[in-house]
Amino acid sequence: MKNIIKNIQALQVESPTDKIILQLKQLITSGQLKPGDRLPAERQLSERFGVGRSYVREAILKLEFYGLLKTSPQSGTYVSGLSIKVLDNLISDIIKFNKDDFSALIEARYYIELDAVRLATERRTAEDLHALKIALADYELKISQGLDAVEEDMLFHIKIAEATKNSVIESMMIALIPDLIRNIIENQICGKDRGKLAMKEHRDILRAIEEQDIDAAENAMASHLDEVLQVARTAFAANQIVNKQ
Repeated sequence: MKNIIKNIQALQVESPTDKIILQLKQLITSGQLKPGDRLPAERQLSERFGVGRSYVREAILKLEFYGLLKTSPQSGTYVSGLSIKVLDNLISDIIKFNKDDFSALIEARYYIELDAVRLATERRTAEDLHALKIALADYELKISQGLDAVEEDMLFHIKIAEATKNSVIESMMIALIPDLIRNIIENQICGKDRGKLAMKEHRDILRAIEEQDIDAAENAMASHLDEVLQVARTAFAANQIVNKQ
């Protein structure tokens, strides 16, 4: 029985972002999109895929992070000059990336976000604060209405990453956060009422960023992420025990 359980793999549910990436992969491997070709604008892709622009943007940023797409502010987003075989293999790896080791990704996100919030607190501008307040208000509205606020939660954290003024940190956050937040909420890893508890934690983080209190911002972020970090570490420890049996 133990061997059977160990060989059963969790079902993977494709997110809209995964589906966009898979369609882009198909266009590339079929030769309809070639290295050097320009992608349609985000708005056009959003309409064609039938999803919000945030999912299209997330897919593009993930592919940019891995060097599969290149974006120029003047001329748009292009397929990189890599061979089709390399592109095909890398895109397959991207789809698997955020699903293979959930506890490791949670731990990585924890430490990246602590560094990100410190930099954001130090470097944030009035425009960053405005963007964070809008993201927080959108999140709280959805939660107060009893609606799914995964996207709004994701955007709040991404706005913190943007405030760091560090493109590498921002790209790393884009690669890590979306699938993690969806998994945490959809699987109710932290309980049904987690969204309401997170509202106060988000406010504490924003207040510290606004006051440029770096230590308070780091402590607020650590407190916000601590519960899911402990869940991930417990899962990691349990997995280690199973593997030794």
